[in-house]
Amino acid sequence: MSNPWRGEVTLVIDGQACVMRLTLGALAGLEDALAEPSLIALVERFEQSRFSSGDVLALLKAGLRGGNCPVAPDALDHAEIEGGPMAAARAAAELIARAFVVPGA
Repeated sequence: MSNPWRGEVTLVIDGQACVMRLTLGALAGLEDALAEPSLIALVERFEQSRFSSGDVLALLKAGLRGGNCPVAPDALDHAEIEGGPMAAARAAAELIARAFVVPGA
């Protein structure tokens, strides 16, 4: 079970519930992977719907690393995500939102 106060989001990958989280290290890696100059630019990219499926995949991989999920980030390329691409995009959006917003605020 994920804890939104810690910025956690759960996604079921290949039948296994994985708790993801964007740590500072995961965010730094995501900035590099998406060639964004800052956290603000990264958030704006998603807020303005200027993201691709590759961006969603990179965000989920960062969340897997940050959450120490037993599913290897590279395995996500060929994994079955419960709920399909829409569930993956929703989880990615929740990861970004929870990394920068206090739940209940």
